[in-house]
Amino acid sequence: MLAAKDDYPNFNVENKVALVTGAARGLGKACALALAHAGADIALGLRDVNSAEDLENEIKGLGRKVKRFQMDVSSVAEIKTAIVEINEHFGRIDILVNNVGVAPANPAELVTEEDYDTTMNLNVKAMFFTSQEVAKLMIKQGRGRIINMSSQAGAITIDDEAVYCMSKAAVNHMTKNLASEWAKFDIQVNAVAPTFIETPGTEPWLKDPKFKKSVLDRIPLGRIGKPMEVAGAVLFLASDAASLITGEVVMVDGGWTLK
Repeated sequence: MLAAKDDYPNFNVENKVALVTGAARGLGKACALALAHAGADIALGLRDVNSAEDLENEIKGLGRKVKRFQMDVSSVAEIKTAIVEINEHFGRIDILVNNVGVAPANPAELVTEEDYDTTMNLNVKAMFFTSQEVAKLMIKQGRGRIINMSSQAGAITIDDEAVYCMSKAAVNHMTKNLASEWAKFDIQVNAVAPTFIETPGTEPWLKDPKFKKSVLDRIPLGRIGKPMEVAGAVLFLASDAASLITGEVVMVDGGWTLK
């Protein structure tokens, strides 16, 4: 028996409002553009509200509504203020992409308290409290999608990245806990875990031929990922095509974690 028309997967996010944090460049920029291409209006959460003017104009050119918001997620107070402003402007938030994160390289024996706190605060604490504030709105709305940017580092070890790996493992477990707790409100919480992707943040590392070779040797598909390949997974999880998926960590790693 053929499926009814309404049963076929729907990959668009038309008439949805998506908040993307850390949207000025790299994966955040790719996610904002992918969601806008698929029909969403976009709130750009930015550490510097004066950045990302080019991205704002590009999204406007797609015929979508878009606005930049001051949102330094290292401040819980600023998170709360930004969420209020976004809700007042757009009237709702349907999709949250928690993209902000840092990955400082540091041998474990040299990590300082400041290093540790900066990484854990931006990668874990900020994500939790951003999710909490947005979830309060989603609970009132009766549904929502939260997508956390994790990393393959949450499932493997990487030398000189102990704290980063720990933080992304925490993101993975946070994703599962929030998915379980908020499922009764029809809020789905998932994570995307990329390998090394060609972004401004990874460019200095990947310029080193020896390092790049060591990365490629670990990726069965044999290449570095592109930002839109990560954004595609985010878009899928934000769409109704993923309506029965929650608490999952989707690896976008070219097969690295298969070994």
